[in-house]
Amino acid sequence: MIYPKSIASLIEQFQKFPSIGPKSAQRLAFYLLRMPLAEVQNFAKIIVEAKENTKTCDVCFNISTSSPCEICSSSTRDKSIICVVSESKDLIAIEKTNEYKGLYHVLQGLISPMDGIGADDIRIKELLSRLTNEDVKEVILALSPSVEGEATSLYLTKLIKPFGIKVSRIAFGLPVGGDLEYADEITIAKALEGRHEI
Repeated sequence: MIYPKSIASLIEQFQKFPSIGPKSAQRLAFYLLRMPLAEVQNFAKIIVEAKENTKTCDVCFNISTSSPCEICSSSTRDKSIICVVSESKDLIAIEKTNEYKGLYHVLQGLISPMDGIGADDIRIKELLSRLTNEDVKEVILALSPSVEGEATSLYLTKLIKPFGIKVSRIAFGLPVGGDLEYADEITIAKALEGRHEI
């Protein structure tokens, strides 16, 4: 189907979003066209405000409205532990548990030679600088169990060990409520590796 240029441009823009294919982009575009003009203008204003008011924390590289961010500047957080995550969305997932009370470091990516991303392209130097300048006793690696996550974890472990700092990794395995028969081999293997005494 041939769309008017303005609609085709809108669909094209929606397709730039992750996980949005042509059909989803088309649905979003037509949904937006059915919205009242005032709602569309408000939506556009919110997008612009979010972009203008969001910055990166100079300490942990999390998205924030201030720098240092609320977590880094909090007096109640345990400053001796840093949890290393790939992206801000991973930090948010951990924060939702209300279990972790330390600080974070957002790498803003993972080492991925296939995608042309090396150690210098993510925030590893800044992490090492924090380990030199702060009284850190433990670094928790909370990176995905993907090939890129594993490569980044191994590389970081090699760099952090000489500091005499404990390096730990979050456990991987079966989700609560999951059925063993439906789990893949890698998930089961990780669950067995991460077993603990009860």
